[in-house]
Amino acid sequence: MSLVTTRQRPKTQTRGEDTRRRILAAALDIFAAEGYEGASTRHLAERAGVNLPAIQYYFGSKEGLYRAVIGDIVDQTEAHMAPLAPKVSAAIADQNTQPAELLELLCEMLESFVVLVTSGPQIESKRLLFARAEVERTAGLDALHESGMRHMFQPCLGLVGRLFGKPTDDPEMVFRTLALIGQLLMFCHDSTARMLKTPELDEASVRTIQRLLREHTQAIFRTNLSGVKSV
Repeated sequence: MSLVTTRQRPKTQTRGEDTRRRILAAALDIFAAEGYEGASTRHLAERAGVNLPAIQYYFGSKEGLYRAVIGDIVDQTEAHMAPLAPKVSAAIADQNTQPAELLELLCEMLESFVVLVTSGPQIESKRLLFARAEVERTAGLDALHESGMRHMFQPCLGLVGRLFGKPTDDPEMVFRTLALIGQLLMFCHDSTARMLKTPELDEASVRTIQRLLREHTQAIFRTNLSGVKSV
């Protein structure tokens, strides 16, 4: 009897996880299109192809589901940016790191973030949700802002501060970092794809954006830092 239970449990867990993932995917589309207030749990359940109690079973409430959607995006962001994180931290901490290496890591951070906000499943819904995050004060969005600070802004700020030899609490360093990241924030919206008359950016377009961001960033630092002229 115990053997039967043991064999069946993985299938039950897999089925439950599949249902949970299906609800999350549907919720991302609905919350992005209609906002937190506009989305009804009935519509969410219908879109996911589940009964209404399933949302409560897996997420507790609409707010719980919304927080889970945000948490899922945060987890994806962390997994995507994770390979660069230790290299950036080590370079910032090592006072012997050369300006060329710091600049290269800064360019890699920007290029990696471009891929994150322009590619992957449900990218249009994610971009719309990012846009909502800039104007809405919905429960759970703090986690999205905090993730952006931890995985993108703070590492970039540390690199910029090292390149200029100034502390990260220097207002000019904060402004410079915001200006650099501001280059790519427009790609968090779907307006770029609309201008190109395509539902989403293809690989060639993403590579072009990466190249231009690198050129702009290198030009900025070549103008301001003699120590980086050799890059």
